[in-house]
Amino acid sequence: MVVTSAPYEIINQPVVKRLANGLTIIAEQMPTAAVNLNIWLSVGSRVESDAINGMAHFLEHMIFKGTPQLQCGEFERLIEERGAITNAATSQDYTHYYITTAPKDFAKLAPLQVELLLNAHLRDSDFERERPVILEEIRRSEDNPRRRVFQHSMALNFEQLPYRRTVLGPQSVIEQLSVNQMRDFHWRWYQPQNMTAVVVGDLPTEQLIATVEQSFEQAIAHRRQGTLADPLESVPVSAPEAPFTSVSRVNYTDPTLQQARLVISWRVPGLQQLSETYDLDVVASILGQGRTARLVQDLRETRALVNSISTSNITYGEQGVFYISANLSIDQLDAVETAVLEHIQRLHDEPVSEAELSRVQTQVANRYVFGNETSSDRASMYGYYHAMTGDIENALNYPTAIKKVDAATLQNAVRRYLPVDAYGVLRLHPETN
Repeated sequence: MVVTSAPYEIINQPVVKRLANGLTIIAEQMPTAAVNLNIWLSVGSRVESDAINGMAHFLEHMIFKGTPQLQCGEFERLIEERGAITNAATSQDYTHYYITTAPKDFAKLAPLQVELLLNAHLRDSDFERERPVILEEIRRSEDNPRRRVFQHSMALNFEQLPYRRTVLGPQSVIEQLSVNQMRDFHWRWYQPQNMTAVVVGDLPTEQLIATVEQSFEQAIAHRRQGTLADPLESVPVSAPEAPFTSVSRVNYTDPTLQQARLVISWRVPGLQQLSETYDLDVVASILGQGRTARLVQDLRETRALVNSISTSNITYGEQGVFYISANLSIDQLDAVETAVLEHIQRLHDEPVSEAELSRVQTQVANRYVFGNETSSDRASMYGYYHAMTGDIENALNYPTAIKKVDAATLQNAVRRYLPVDAYGVLRLHPETN
């Protein structure tokens, strides 16, 4: 199947192929001096129980410890010898692994990446050596003020959904995890039917697909005499949490901070309600993305009430968070909260002008275009949308969807999802004498 985008500044022509084993391959030839293979798995901290919180991230580390066919460190050595790049990331909703290679090296390196994912050794000795590395990463994360602020806010916004937990997991859980638990987790989730393999680069599309398909066939042949696991049991989809019905306020004292932190947030739609997110993406840009955004201009540039302020429409799979964050002096907390709500109220009361809306729509759409320029950018975009929504059309149509937002639908979204009398507010205070 060939998918084409709506007319816009870029032309996307990815080919989507679904194999009998459940693997989805997305491939596109792109005139760039590289090939990127980006493999996305629909597994992250969201699918973990509290008892194994942090397992998906821990497993990401362990994947690179070799397989029965590939010695520990051999993959990295071969990658470095050819000047290629590899990395991985784990989030709440997904894990992904990628390599970027020269086109001439792709057929050699792609099978190695797939071999690591499907046939990770997961030896006891490697597991115990890596555990302290994970624990140190948790400690560093806890020492990071920005991460602490974010985690406090997620705990406020999600009372039941697993997004309230950290991706890294707590130290107490990581200390108790066993390698057998990891083997079970890997065997359940690291299956072709839970993967999207996206490959973009300067080789013919048919060659890209064939290389990926052959890489998986070879790796599957190494799995317990070529067997696959039983079909995955789907993780129950949780209902989104109800919007705040009043102002839910939490305060923390953090002696490591030099300035106060203020976060104001609302529970909003996530990717399960994708069409409901576009207006809020535009609202986020109007309020707090870029030097000309309303909150930046007013609170930082004009009134100097904050050192920095930004706005994000965070879209997890099952729910989202509309998130306004500011760094400021402690004596400005009340004034800034009031000022932010005044700006939200203005969006309730006054439609955005056509000129401002057009400018912001162009900014949002251009960020999409600029994030589409390299093979790595494009493969990541395709993989993210397919893993999260099951359809890369949602990636291709994003600029068009943003361009369709009008002042009336935007105002209705603000009135529906951003009430000024019901929201979450987090304040972190530096220690005061």
